[in-house]
Amino acid sequence: MTLFERLTQKAQEHPQRLVLPESLEPRTLQAANKIIAEKIADVTFIGKRQAVVDKAFEFGLQHIEKANFIDPEDTTTTEPYAKLFTELRKKKGISIEEARETVKNPLYLGCLLIKRGDADAMVAGALSPTSHVLRAAFQVLKTKPGISVVSGAFIMLLPENVPFGDNHMLVFADCAVVPDPTAKELAEIAVATAATTKNIAGLDPVVALCSFSTKGSATHERVDKVIEATKLAHELDPELKVDGELQSDASIVPAIGTMKAPGSPVAGHANTLVFPSLETGNIAYKLVQRLAGAGAVGPILQGLAAPVNDLSRGATVDDIVNTIIVTCNQAIGDKKL
Repeated sequence: MTLFERLTQKAQEHPQRLVLPESLEPRTLQAANKIIAEKIADVTFIGKRQAVVDKAFEFGLQHIEKANFIDPEDTTTTEPYAKLFTELRKKKGISIEEARETVKNPLYLGCLLIKRGDADAMVAGALSPTSHVLRAAFQVLKTKPGISVVSGAFIMLLPENVPFGDNHMLVFADCAVVPDPTAKELAEIAVATAATTKNIAGLDPVVALCSFSTKGSATHERVDKVIEATKLAHELDPELKVDGELQSDASIVPAIGTMKAPGSPVAGHANTLVFPSLETGNIAYKLVQRLAGAGAVGPILQGLAAPVNDLSRGATVDDIVNTIIVTCNQAIGDKKL
């Protein structure tokens, strides 16, 4: 069973309430039609029901009318969400009038549905810039307890002839969000990525905090950051199998791990690599993708209090379907179903 076959089956067994705020976007409609038809999630569109259904019929999509719809212009429906946003942003001095205008924005209304307990997760970004998606999520949902930073992970699907990772998978982070994390942020990214490894990749996380040094082979303030992050990650999750600082080869090659870091519970066996900066993470995933012919599933946003994932504006219908499936599995993992 492939990764997405397994994730699809799990989503079908535990259907989550998914918000799609970009309700008239054609690729999103086509993806949602498949999600509804295959009973992968209970879909809610932010938009006028008739307008969305009419648009769907233009593309021959027969299942969209089975979704739920919330009209952001219907004040009788949106008023509770406006009041909630006023409460959430009262320290910023947001008035109820300002909140009523804000909830007309589908990205904010979608997050408010999740915050109020009326939905479980959201996928957006086919039309909206990443900054807009993240701003709504930060202001409404914030981050998980003990986590102050949002990061982005990729699941690397390795070819059969590549002898690393578990089940031909490695998880890389942060490859998408934080340019230069502090030691504390790096530790939080490690813990959040371990959850992605468990809930999405389906692996028991073995986490290496990577560096250009292995166990003191080099000295530099950037090495010190990784050493401190490893210590903090242990404190955040004492049960987590995590070690650092480790060079990438010492992380995944058993013979090198044994030689460079004898006694390490991680060296040579890591399935989760946490990089010290965005540039290293982004470079690493793109090189593995291109040179090894690996598939790259992501970025999977992690650290938010509820799952929200951002799409590339160039996303295909299949990309959106896969992102929805991943997002639903994040919600399932949060509930520990």
